[in-house]
Amino acid sequence: MVRSIKTVHTSRTIMFTEFSVVMDYALEKGNFLEALELNVFSKKSGSSLQKTSNYLKTLYGFDPKDKSFSSLCLFWSQCNLFERRLITVLYALLRDDLLSQSVQVIQTAPLGSKVSIESIEDNIDSNHPNRYSPKTRKSLAQNLASSWKQAGFIEGKTKNIRVQPEITYRVAAFAFFQAYLSGDRGDFILKSPSVKALGLNESGLRDLAIEAAKQDLLQYQYGGNVTSFAFPQLLSKLQIQV
Repeated sequence: MVRSIKTVHTSRTIMFTEFSVVMDYALEKGNFLEALELNVFSKKSGSSLQKTSNYLKTLYGFDPKDKSFSSLCLFWSQCNLFERRLITVLYALLRDDLLSQSVQVIQTAPLGSKVSIESIEDNIDSNHPNRYSPKTRKSLAQNLASSWKQAGFIEGKTKNIRVQPEITYRVAAFAFFQAYLSGDRGDFILKSPSVKALGLNESGLRDLAIEAAKQDLLQYQYGGNVTSFAFPQLLSKLQIQV
């Protein structure tokens, strides 16, 4: 039996522009589905509106009862535009298999080098051999590259140069918290997909954990090769238990 793959990248990217408009409207009005129905991203046709809305719902869920999404809403209200791009891709990769698998391509590409479409295609074929036709695989790879470009890890209209965006303590705290919500603890948080996607070494991650702790976003301790993360402030604000 062929395993199903969760992805919107057969037809779309992370759609940051549309998602951002929905989030800004919905956080003010309190209704995400209403934002989609009202066409807040100004699609010209009903068909285009329906398709975009469906892909957005598939990728982001928009469920206030979902712990990860509720945390995304909380961080969204505290982050600037650049940070929002980063937390969006971190959230999306937890819900999109091909995006998550493409982290390896992005993070192994040396800074300043070209992230070729072919390398992303090879990654897709490695994870899903003979599943996609060459034409579909190329389209997938182009959409994945666009998603990483929207998040700030690739730049250039055609050259797709690997760059490293600035990772702030808020973005790092969001990544740590997503790992925690997924069940990771201690050092396993630093090895989780959302944290690996940040593109930082262990020292850089620990420095950001210290800064996030100073800002009361988390509690962090490291000593004797034992790492401890706790999130009492976030759990309390979100009124959730883990």
